[in-house]
Amino acid sequence: MEINDAANLFAQYLLVEKGLSKKTVDAYLTDLKLFFKYFKDKKDTEDLNPYDINSFMLYGASLGRKPSTTLRRAASIKHFYLFLKKDGYYNDEIPEIEGPKKEKILPTYLSVEEVERLLDAPNMKSPSGIRDKAMLELMYASGLRVSELLELEKANINLKKGIVIVFGKGAKERKVPMGDFALEYVVKYINQVRGKFHGADSKYLFLNKKGKPLSRVYFFKQIRKYASEVGIEKEISPHTLRHCFATHLLEGGAQLRTVQEMLGHANIATTQIYTHVSKDRIISAYDLFINKK
Repeated sequence: MEINDAANLFAQYLLVEKGLSKKTVDAYLTDLKLFFKYFKDKKDTEDLNPYDINSFMLYGASLGRKPSTTLRRAASIKHFYLFLKKDGYYNDEIPEIEGPKKEKILPTYLSVEEVERLLDAPNMKSPSGIRDKAMLELMYASGLRVSELLELEKANINLKKGIVIVFGKGAKERKVPMGDFALEYVVKYINQVRGKFHGADSKYLFLNKKGKPLSRVYFFKQIRKYASEVGIEKEISPHTLRHCFATHLLEGGAQLRTVQEMLGHANIATTQIYTHVSKDRIISAYDLFINKK
């Protein structure tokens, strides 16, 4: 079968049988056009062979294409080959694609000095400022996910021992230290602010003025606001503090396995992305964790 006819049948298959959108089908066809622009001598499906896909990927890599782009285009071509094989127009094997690994996009990283500025940004003369200060300090000192922070219950903090009981992904429980700085401001928030908000009997630790748990959107906006106020121009999010917690601990000499436990990562490979710079405000949390094991 001629390549043009095969491409038309493939497009119909994607639209009708697979139910893909026209935009998605057009993307497949664009990748096919690039493929056959490279293999100009292939006019018929009988001209195709098992090594074409990898050759195409190597060509893309030689042009400096991003690994994600190369892999996506290779996947489109592989789908085309699978379609041809299913309909009897291609009889050779279809090798596994051993392409370049996808780039790991690291979260935005802050230096210790930038983190200090961010943590000191809330107005300690206002109730909401004291609460936000406690939240920022706790998230940085304990490496909590934003969902874990916002859903933290009063019953799950032990102020005497400086320990937080966290229920992470899959409701998996872990205990992490708060560190001296976070403990100081969480106590200040509880003693000076929380009882003045509505809903003081709520099971949740951090509340808004109406006595309800804070939303992710609010916390995201507050972090952006505080960053702007102290001259941090990087695009940051609540996850940035978790990232800084991990990288600063590792830079301070903490063991990767220990950081993995504190973060609640099921796979240590996830923790290994946190490997660049810094230390200090949370080093007491690391010492606490080691001493309590």
